[in-house]
Amino acid sequence: MTNNTELSPKKKLGFIGARGMVGRVLLERMREEDDFRFFETFFFSTSQVGQAAPPESHDQKLRDAHSLDELSEMDVIVTCQGGDYTLALHPSLRAHGWKGVWVDAASALRMNKDSCLVLDPLNKDLIKESLEKGVVDYVGSNCTVSLMLLALAGPLKAGVIEWVNSHTYQAASGGGAAHMRELLKGMGFLYERHKDLIDDERGDILKLDQLISKDLRENNDFPSEKFGAPLAANLLPWIDSAVNDGQTREEWKAMVEANKILGLNNTLGVDGTCVRVGALRSHSQALTIKLKKPMGAEEFSALLKDSHEWLEFVENNKEETLRELTPAAASGTLRIKVGRVRALKMAPDFMNVFTVGDQLLWGAAEPLRRFLRQYVNH
Repeated sequence: MTNNTELSPKKKLGFIGARGMVGRVLLERMREEDDFRFFETFFFSTSQVGQAAPPESHDQKLRDAHSLDELSEMDVIVTCQGGDYTLALHPSLRAHGWKGVWVDAASALRMNKDSCLVLDPLNKDLIKESLEKGVVDYVGSNCTVSLMLLALAGPLKAGVIEWVNSHTYQAASGGGAAHMRELLKGMGFLYERHKDLIDDERGDILKLDQLISKDLRENNDFPSEKFGAPLAANLLPWIDSAVNDGQTREEWKAMVEANKILGLNNTLGVDGTCVRVGALRSHSQALTIKLKKPMGAEEFSALLKDSHEWLEFVENNKEETLRELTPAAASGTLRIKVGRVRALKMAPDFMNVFTVGDQLLWGAAEPLRRFLRQYVNH
């Protein structure tokens, strides 16, 4: 279809949650890509109604994100406000008679049978088909699932993968801004309490280790309210609530959301362990991949490289791995970094891959931004 968006009447876009982390990243990306020119945009707030709106707003002031009448004026609503807001407002707005397009960063609507998960480098055709069918709810998928699928896009499209076992190393920012601050406060807490021993190159390192371990286990003043346990100098092999068969909800999402994104009927097996680590931003994953037939690392690497423009392949050597295949190297970029590719010794049809990507960009905001472009061009 010819792009006539510059000539067509602009759609009314309601933007909710622009002050949160994902909302701020989405706002910045839309500014960078000049997306607001396609919309007549109105910003909504749950707590700052009437205050000054961003400069892209058609109104000078923030509208009420709880007003069904004001929300109903929009053709499309994008929300980064969170799942509680979605559960409270979405059904009420639909019952109010609104038939517009709802675009959501939260998980609340992901597994609804009438919603479409958006990750267009892999399912652009499915999104197009959903738009043509009149689907009105579009949702960003779980950040680790999106990042994993983007890393494996080439082999997935080639149909060579039977199942994936993923061990995630998820950054503090996955929990939100308060979680990032808690990690940093924990680091500072340990340094301030033990800086004499830390700075003393001849100090007793075993004594220091004992003191820090004691703080992590027993000090009630250690910042740990958000994570439920100390994260600094530690890791937490549990994210989200428990579901069935010993899985956490974060682990459960991997298989169900990956298959929904790809339009499969749970034919791709995905499972593993989700771990919170002391990285500030960007999630990493170690993937064990069962192939449908034996394949050498060189052939598999070629499939990875020939997938999409955002994939950055990192050669399997120490220098490049330590420089490029880290959360620090990925943070703030749209690059999906993939490396440590090698055939496993256990069998010729097993492959090892390590990947890292910014979960606030491709893991959250960017798929929503790109869907809005696809929607307006539809």
